[in-house]
Amino acid sequence: MDLFSLHRAHVQQLSAGVANALDRSGFAAMAVHSGTPVKRTEADDQFWPLRATPHFQHWLPLAEPGCLLIVAPGRKPVLVRPPQESFWEAPAPVETEHFWSSFEVVDRVPALPAGRVAFIGDDLRAAAALGIADVNPPGLVRALDALRVRKTPYEVECLAEANRRAARGHDELRRLFRDADHSELELHLAFLGATRQDDAETPYKNIVALGKHAATLHHISYEKRARPAQSLLLDAGASFAGYGSDVTRTWVKGGGSAASTFAQLVAGMEAMQQRLCAAVKPGLAYEDLHDESHRQVASILRDAGISRLPADELVARGITRAFYPHGLGHSLGLQCHDVGCALRPPRADNPFLRNTTEVAPAQVFTIEPGLYFIDALLAPLRSSADIDWKLVDEVAQLGGIRIEDDVVVQDAGIRNLTREVLPQGGGPA
Repeated sequence: MDLFSLHRAHVQQLSAGVANALDRSGFAAMAVHSGTPVKRTEADDQFWPLRATPHFQHWLPLAEPGCLLIVAPGRKPVLVRPPQESFWEAPAPVETEHFWSSFEVVDRVPALPAGRVAFIGDDLRAAAALGIADVNPPGLVRALDALRVRKTPYEVECLAEANRRAARGHDELRRLFRDADHSELELHLAFLGATRQDDAETPYKNIVALGKHAATLHHISYEKRARPAQSLLLDAGASFAGYGSDVTRTWVKGGGSAASTFAQLVAGMEAMQQRLCAAVKPGLAYEDLHDESHRQVASILRDAGISRLPADELVARGITRAFYPHGLGHSLGLQCHDVGCALRPPRADNPFLRNTTEVAPAQVFTIEPGLYFIDALLAPLRSSADIDWKLVDEVAQLGGIRIEDDVVVQDAGIRNLTREVLPQGGGPA
């Protein structure tokens, strides 16, 4: 099925879900605002690039300021697309034309539907100008968030295309890292070039970490000089029609005992990540899968000789959490850390887990276990004789490992959008 047909079916399904949400919340209609550029600081006249309101982009991939989508049950959605009159900056070009026919497009706000109308968006002045008092009503917003948890076939295709685009950048940086020494900034710019994105168009700031920098989970302060490095952790995605991929790969090169041990760890993490992906099924509690990832990290630490303790003791004593502090993954869609899959808090020992849902068909989320050598987290363990600190210090120069795929839950098993285009998650560059 082509993108045009997929989008029409998506809008039909979304319209039915929104009609139900409006009825339950006591609203006759909603007006969803695309957003307004925000100043970097009130002391200056520079603006951040517009990130369109996600609930607006749930309907259509338009990133223009001041647009309004008026949705009333039983009517064709009305897209208000005012003329862009600024001569300072032009809006982002529309990349695809598959969505226009799903809407009645006008250039000025028509009379709003009778009854209570809810405003969805960040610009409170826009709501006031429309005379709408009900701004982001919590019950309705929760219902709209819930509609974003299970992806339609259209959304899955957009996410698949975002993975295909990201793959070009990952393949290019793996090649560059293998063949020569480059700075992190050079690699970042090469990723943008290979994926044909500007920095502001990426779903999140690229994480390009060479060597020890990979021990900083969100390393975005790029080294600007080329230097020799034996490891590269690249966490970088691409966008399509408002949807973003989130992909991480870890590569190693060169010789010596540290690189050899690190390569063993990467191989262990690669096999583990694929086992975790294979374990995903409807009805599984995602937090249970996260707990299983800690048990498997413990086995990897033992196999590499980093600790002699039994795997269950490494988990029970919190040692694995010093090497692997973040959650296994998160919901993915219009936002990198998408909504609707963290409706309850995780257990206290999993403070950074962003997905606590029960796995269900059509959910899309990441599977991204990690293993790092972070000085601040390892320092409290330094008195333990159960860890080979000489080996830890040697391997720590390579920073850490993360391998991340984007997966779609199916009735049985998953579709791995990332492995379709990037079959290997890490290893020798």
